[in-house]
Amino acid sequence: MAFKPLHDRVLVRRVESDEKTKGGLIIPDSAKEKPAEGEIVAVGAGARDDDGDRIAMDVKEGDRILFGKWSGTEVTVDGEELLIMKETDILGIIA
Repeated sequence: MAFKPLHDRVLVRRVESDEKTKGGLIIPDSAKEKPAEGEIVAVGAGARDDDGDRIAMDVKEGDRILFGKWSGTEVTVDGEELLIMKETDILGIIA
């Protein structure tokens, strides 16, 4: 991939949720919400503090994350729909 986010931004691929409920009901596409879970594809170098020093990112490529429902901006990179968001939009890392 030829895209690298700047500063404290990350590029995220959404992870699709199950198409069935725990009870076995199939969820139609029209009723599905966009998943708020994803995998980090690319990470920026990190923001800078007041002294100009880099602030290390807490996430890395390959991490599975949770993010807010309205977080990020949808972009298309190499024909794939991805999200670009700030690290502060990430709610947590899934272990």
